Amino acid sequence: MDPLKSPPPPRRRIRADLHPTVAEGDDGTASFAAATRNGTAPRHRAPERKVQRPYGLERMRVEDLVIAYAGKPAVDGVTLPMRSGEVLALIGPSGCGKTTLLRSLNRLVELTPTATRTGRIVLDDEDVDGLDVTRLRRRVAMVFQQPNPFPMSIFDNVAYALREQGSRKPRAAELRAPVQEALQRAGLWDEVADDLDRPALRLSGGQQQRLCIARAIAAQPEVLLLDEPCSALDPRSTAVIEELIGHLADTLAVVIVTHNLQQAQRIADHVGFMYLGELVEYGPAAEVFGSPRDPRTRDYVEGAFG
Repeated sequence: MDPLKSPPPPRRRIRADLHPTVAEGDDGTASFAAATRNGTAPRHRAPERKVQRPYGLERMRVEDLVIAYAGKPAVDGVTLPMRSGEVLALIGPSGCGKTTLLRSLNRLVELTPTATRTGRIVLDDEDVDGLDVTRLRRRVAMVFQQPNPFPMSIFDNVAYALREQGSRKPRAAELRAPVQEALQRAGLWDEVADDLDRPALRLSGGQQQRLCIARAIAAQPEVLLLDEPCSALDPRSTAVIEELIGHLADTLAVVIVTHNLQQAQRIADHVGFMYLGELVEYGPAAEVFGSPRDPRTRDYVEGAFG
């Protein structure tokens, strides 16, 4: 069966109060061979995946995507689907094209003057080149590596995305319900409900990142792009964000770039391993980490390079 057309695995739930676990191979051995060899593999098994509802509608797809900077390829001939109801993790060493691929999905790559692109990117069967770029970036929202709340209140940060949607600027009273919903979906409402006028820059790093996620999802996007969203956060905040990603993926297609292989194992349904701009391997997370087909993938997940 073509791995690009295989149905996604059922949703895996993450317990934030437990230590991370590694996926198990068919024979019950830890799939992360390096962790097994050095004795750091956890002793308990990962939680079983549970089917919650039918999902797997393909939201986006890149076909034969080539992106170059000043003529030097950064992404080389990549074809990849992104499905609603799943987390797709892009892994690989620094400079392999992961972030460039991510930024191409809502045409942020175009902001680089030397960048060129060939190949197709489609969103719900529409070529993104034919979409208004502002509308595209509402439908394909992005959260960056460093939290970047606007220098305004918590309320206004989330309301900003809603105010920009239409020609008529809604009043604050009309925005309260959708702002609350976005903050609830981002897991932040209970922490800030009594102080929505507080400056967003006074929040902790983890809270700021969740606020940025709330701002991104307030416009009801179909795809959420996350560029190493936990790299600047402490382990506890990271666990909260990972649990949040699992919940958001119930209704969105989520694409995350991460250098943290354990994080990819914990939250991803499908994984794409990139190396030197090429998509070396793509498949269910348990297969990519447990029984990779390409020796370069095996070497990378075992820690031979990175």
